Amino acid sequence: MMKPAAYKAGDRDDRAAVLVPFARSHLEGALKLSQEMSWPYRLEDWDVALQLGQGFVLEHAGMVIGTAAWWPYGETHASAGMIIVAKNAQGRGYGARLMDALLTSARPRSIALNSTSEGQALYQRRGFVPIGVIHQHQGIPRGGHALPPPGLVRPMATSDFEAIRRLDRDATGLERRQMLEKLLQSGDGYVLQRDGTARGYAISRLFGRGHVIGPVVAETATDAQALIEAALARLGSVFVRIDTSAASQLGDWLKGIGLEQVGDATTMILGTPAPSRGPARVFAIPNQSFG
Repeated sequence: MMKPAAYKAGDRDDRAAVLVPFARSHLEGALKLSQEMSWPYRLEDWDVALQLGQGFVLEHAGMVIGTAAWWPYGETHASAGMIIVAKNAQGRGYGARLMDALLTSARPRSIALNSTSEGQALYQRRGFVPIGVIHQHQGIPRGGHALPPPGLVRPMATSDFEAIRRLDRDATGLERRQMLEKLLQSGDGYVLQRDGTARGYAISRLFGRGHVIGPVVAETATDAQALIEAALARLGSVFVRIDTSAASQLGDWLKGIGLEQVGDATTMILGTPAPSRGPARVFAIPNQSFG
């Protein structure tokens, strides 16, 4: 694989696009970029992403024309996303410039991302390989959603956090304490337990056009459905999005309750996937950037 060049704040090219670290002052410009692409991020979603991670912006004539961000999970792994170039600036190598800056910053960590079909060639040229597919389901769920049987799923308490963090680490192989803390600050958590032990969890929060349910971590698809049903029962008749692996066995069920599949993304990695220990596994992700 080619070695990315070192990029620093203030680097320029012959088109006078300046590469700078992603800062809060860029959030409004980043929001406009995602709106141009019809990505459903709110300003608050960009803000949370920047608080949890870091990245780069390309500026031209004082305007944000490109973004790329990444999120560290310990010293060995990271995820990348929010890689956008304005439509009128595409085809000039800006995407490559942003990606090479990101790789220089994040390596030698293994880096995972979820790619659109348009972005795959850019990532493959840098050594990323596909390892899975994410299906995006969304809509207003049909009918009422009864709470799972008493004692199976309950609202998450503050005292559950360490158990949930361990579950998440065993399912993903990643240390995501900071991300989980941030998502729970603005969302509702649910715990699935048996014999007094946490065996799964889900987080529901405001995101994009409505609410997103994810992460969802459980041992079986049936348990994942119970966690999602608990979140849906609390939400009622609102717009909901769930991003789930094609291998999750949830797709038909989600369609059956009115959450149609509206898109997909290819999960790719540069390096080695994080080793999950189980028995719990990931049934839905927090969003396609955080992975």
